[in-house]
Amino acid sequence: MSSLESWTKLCPAVSALDEATRASLSVLSRPVTASAGTCLFREGSPCDAYLIVISGQIRVQKTGANGREIMLYRVGPGETCVVTTACLMSGVDYDAEGIAETDIFARALPVAHFRDLLARSESFRDFVFRAFSTRISGLLALIEEVAFGSIDQRLASCLLEFGKGKAEVAATHHELAAQLGTAREVVSRRLKEFERKGWIKTGRGVVFVINEDELKLLARDDHSW
Repeated sequence: MSSLESWTKLCPAVSALDEATRASLSVLSRPVTASAGTCLFREGSPCDAYLIVISGQIRVQKTGANGREIMLYRVGPGETCVVTTACLMSGVDYDAEGIAETDIFARALPVAHFRDLLARSESFRDFVFRAFSTRISGLLALIEEVAFGSIDQRLASCLLEFGKGKAEVAATHHELAAQLGTAREVVSRRLKEFERKGWIKTGRGVVFVINEDELKLLARDDHSW
């Protein structure tokens, strides 16, 4: 999977780059693997490479002084990390942490080569800034959601997203709280209320969806209860 043909074909955005840029990426970047649960970077650590995920998924999150976590976004196949990009361009250390949610295969482009390729390749610049702007839009949407969205509405949406149509949602209260940027106790209280209404049933590390229609209705429109 280390050859130009194999790894770039797994990443459509990279495949769209001109041949010279793809060749440079293949020669100058190095393969990176990490097992699920690995901390790939943490707050305060130096940023020394531009990472392009080929397979697997990374969760990027921020932890407050009170220990509360908020999940900023996930980086999947063919995607890059906006926090990493910002750190490389500004020369500052990481201000968030990245955790491998699954086994990861990626390509890492060292900072010196990243800056050189950014300066001389128009297609690489387009690739970097397009990914950057897309992720920034997502972060702005997250800020709006956290600042103005109802916790009940967001929790209903989160359960539907985690479950993906299944009746069993494998997620702890802590994971749901990190996703929503709130306290675990808040999530636990709201889940108990959902359970009282007969919409869900909670278990250890799992939430069983009993009435998906009510969750969808709440997720669409935070109606009065």
